[in-house]
Amino acid sequence: MTYEQIDDMIGSVGLPYAYNYFAKGDVNRPAGPPFIAFLYPQNNDFAADDHNYIHVEQLVIELYTDNKDFDHETAIEDVLNANDLPFDKDCTYLDDEHMYMTTYTTEVCINGSRSE
Repeated sequence: MTYEQIDDMIGSVGLPYAYNYFAKGDVNRPAGPPFIAFLYPQNNDFAADDHNYIHVEQLVIELYTDNKDFDHETAIEDVLNANDLPFDKDCTYLDDEHMYMTTYTTEVCINGSRSE
């Protein structure tokens, strides 16, 4: 996958979304939940013979909602499944923010081989 394909995949859920966070002044910044933030916090490249052959990024998708939102969770899970991306899911209530955060963690191969 490319970063653009991942962006399109997340956008297909139909919620406002941003990489990592919505910046102040961003015209797409929502007034409140539901919204999605996503990021690539670490990589797990396949390497051998002093080369990284396959660029593997951990992809974390965070769904923020006022209430437990099974419909939006199902939409995200459907998109991940449609793209053959197995995932781990975790849900927690953020007391300070008064909202739920449902986190999906998966790995994606970016642009295939780097050995060219």
